[in-house]
Amino acid sequence: MENLLLMKLVSYRTDQHEHLGIFIQGKIYNLAENALSLNMAALPDKMGEFLVLGEKAMQEARNIEKAIKSGNPATKVSTASEVNLIAPVPSPTSCRDGYAFRQHVEAARRNRKVPMIPEFDQYPIFYFTNHNAIQGPGEIFCMPDHFQKLDFELEASIVIGKKGRNIKAAEADQYIAGYMIMNDISARTLQMEEMLLNLGPAKGKDFSTVIGPWLVTPDELESYKVSAKPGHTGNAYNLAMKCKVNGKVVSEGNMGDMDWTFAEIIERCAYGVDVLPGDVIGSGTVGTGCFLELNGTGLLNDPNYKTQWLQPNDVVEMEITGLGTLTNTIRKENSDFSLFALKKMPQATPQS
Repeated sequence: MENLLLMKLVSYRTDQHEHLGIFIQGKIYNLAENALSLNMAALPDKMGEFLVLGEKAMQEARNIEKAIKSGNPATKVSTASEVNLIAPVPSPTSCRDGYAFRQHVEAARRNRKVPMIPEFDQYPIFYFTNHNAIQGPGEIFCMPDHFQKLDFELEASIVIGKKGRNIKAAEADQYIAGYMIMNDISARTLQMEEMLLNLGPAKGKDFSTVIGPWLVTPDELESYKVSAKPGHTGNAYNLAMKCKVNGKVVSEGNMGDMDWTFAEIIERCAYGVDVLPGDVIGSGTVGTGCFLELNGTGLLNDPNYKTQWLQPNDVVEMEITGLGTLTNTIRKENSDFSLFALKKMPQATPQS
């Protein structure tokens, strides 16, 4: 049963135009249109502009939500539906991805037969990915090279709601406008090949990062709040995480297992630089949250383990308690263009 107290901010498209709304019981209510019909302060029709306005705009959205749920006859339903949803933040100002779950890092290193790296426990890290390749629910088109070990990554994410710089972890949670599911889709062969040069990830990651299906504000998650791990600072939440591929559960975890909190990740991100409204930051992969880890663990325990990677037409469903379900269908581009085919091979050494 849908939680009627949960405010879900969505971005959606009609006639190729982006809009901003509230999603309630399968219906979309456009924020700008309802602000006008309810004689409230004007609101923008795009998420990016809305986030720049900060808490004032968020409070107006709550007032509109209350009017809708109270049955105010002045409220108006959009003709759009869930099938029109796009990424909640369609054009982030930037996109970073963290590395917050120790379980995932330990398993990945164990599977590669290398020791756990002690620096993981010293500071949170992140990388920048392509904020122009953000996608939401629906079809994800991948090139042929991407299907060389194409992988999902089950993550949570946040969006920054106000500008800040040199933010301390103890104050960082107040900069979070909301939470979303993230699928950091990865082309593992490209990723591993280029990272041999100690730079990246780049082409293994930059073609698609999926967020959605909606943005949930932090106060809506208060009942799920738990203590951060010992020695850590910031909010943590007991939110079950699950990924299905073609209806089969392949990964389960919990957002409460994050070792580094989003507050601590923000602290590092904002050191000496501005974080801005519309910046998206991912948690990194939960333990068991990708085929790379699952395959590695399977092969470690059984040399005959049958590995699995995403294939064309696979349906990937990610679910996080309180944050909804993010569903994507993987498609293959009609192209034979290959980066692997452009690779220069070493010249033969001349014989003396």
